[in-house]
Amino acid sequence: MSKIIAATFETRRDAEMAVEHLVQEHKIDRKAVTIAPVSDENSAGTETAGADIEDGRVEKTHTDGEPKLAGRLKVLAEVEPALADKVESSFATYGGQAA
Repeated sequence: MSKIIAATFETRRDAEMAVEHLVQEHKIDRKAVTIAPVSDENSAGTETAGADIEDGRVEKTHTDGEPKLAGRLKVLAEVEPALADKVESSFATYGGQAA
């Protein structure tokens, strides 16, 4: 029987890095992992990061709009119970907080 492990993240980049770590390091099937906003609103997290920052600056100068920063993101991983500690550790490495 599988177990669902969940954590919330401040940025989409952190959430995606945690997912990549699960897939590449622990060989967890990508289809068993989901990223979603915590609230009903669509969100890219609560802080700008990665592609949201242009040339190391938070403010974009040559693009329209800004990232939708409406709340945290949740990552859910459905895994075998034997992998639960590894998943929780990977989440924590990228700033995930148990959900």
